Amino acid sequence: MTDPDRPDYPIDEAVEAADGQPVAPVSQTRRRVLALGAAGAGAVLSIRPALAQTAGSVLTCQIPVPDSGRAGSFIAPDGSTVPAGTKGAFAPPGRPFQGEDVKRAMAGGRLPGTTYESNRAYVNYIRRLQRGQGGFTCFASLQMPRG
Repeated sequence: MTDPDRPDYPIDEAVEAADGQPVAPVSQTRRRVLALGAAGAGAVLSIRPALAQTAGSVLTCQIPVPDSGRAGSFIAPDGSTVPAGTKGAFAPPGRPFQGEDVKRAMAGGRLPGTTYESNRAYVNYIRRLQRGQGGFTCFASLQMPRG
């Protein structure tokens, strides 16, 4: 039984396009499509490790509190920097915070080596970071959704 709109071609027979120009035999076309699909799958497999590496580097980036431009300043409860020794403010931590620690703190956890109050002040400071301040790029990348 043959359908006049779908003629049966032998698999290796050349096919003509609508303009009458010959195109590749059907089997060659199928091979090209399969090859393109395989190449696309390879690209996906090579991109995934790169994304995983990027996600990993985001978690290991560092955020100094305060940044080097404000070194020696204390952190007020609202996250602003104040002169050292200001009453009610917190001395800077001994080392920068890792991206992983900051991400956890933003989700309700606590930064390492902090009390409830100092944690709040440091997280407020981090949330106030702006372009050009040390740690901003790390903080911004923590805010980006990962797929």
